[in-house]
Amino acid sequence: MSRLPVSKTPKCYVGGKFIRSESGRTFPLNDAKGEFFAYIPQCTRKDVRNAVEVAAKAGAGWAGRSAYNRGQIIYRIAEMIEPRAGELVSALMLSGVSASVAKAEVTATIDRIVHYAGWTDKYEQLLGNVNPVASPHFNFTVTEPMGVVAVVAPDEAPLLALITLILPAITSGNSVVAVVSETAPYPAIVLGEMLATSDLPGGVVNLLTGFRREMVPTIATHAHIRGVVGAVNADDQKALELGGADSMKRVKVLSSDAPIDWAAGNGPIASLYAIRDCLEFKTTWHPIGA
Repeated sequence: MSRLPVSKTPKCYVGGKFIRSESGRTFPLNDAKGEFFAYIPQCTRKDVRNAVEVAAKAGAGWAGRSAYNRGQIIYRIAEMIEPRAGELVSALMLSGVSASVAKAEVTATIDRIVHYAGWTDKYEQLLGNVNPVASPHFNFTVTEPMGVVAVVAPDEAPLLALITLILPAITSGNSVVAVVSETAPYPAIVLGEMLATSDLPGGVVNLLTGFRREMVPTIATHAHIRGVVGAVNADDQKALELGGADSMKRVKVLSSDAPIDWAAGNGPIASLYAIRDCLEFKTTWHPIGA
């Protein structure tokens, strides 16, 4: 009698745990040949709200860690991905890309994680400042995390784009709720399994699969989401900007209607600006001699 292999049930990564969608709904994912591969959780606005609650609870502890410790933990993510890179290559190839393209994307992803791990204890010196003022005061500006940052990833480069959008937020001490690629969600599911075995505290990064049309409106108007970064189409961009204005959140999104070179933009200036987009700035006045 032949043995039946045990098939994996893909699940979302939220709060350090693997969950099904709140509604129990799924959608089928086919491989590059059009053959059925797995059922993917179809998350809803309730899943977004649950993930935001989890991220908010985890955020204070993550922001309170030293910059050096955050850098160690982010570097550890790269350490956990490197020996399992082949799994991510296979996950990317499901969408039809060649092995060489998939391998290049995984390699760029690992390199980008290492790159941002080095930024955790450096951006403050570049973005903070001691300000000259015409009064007997010390005046200085320091950075603070925003809180919960939502990430909306595009369909292209489903792994590299996702990690590129997440890293500036967690480097600067924020927690993240990410809506992953709609057409190629499986690399994000595998990434979640690797995050679970890293030192990253549960709830700092939360990955949701499903359809943007069901989750973007909630992200746009949710009062506890303090910022949104991503690459979206024109309709989603309008929804995020209008909802962000109403709920007083910062929205920094690119248009996915035009091609984006996710392999580029890893220079120090681009990285610093991406980190800056996920920070608040606090200016303090202190009397001289007091």
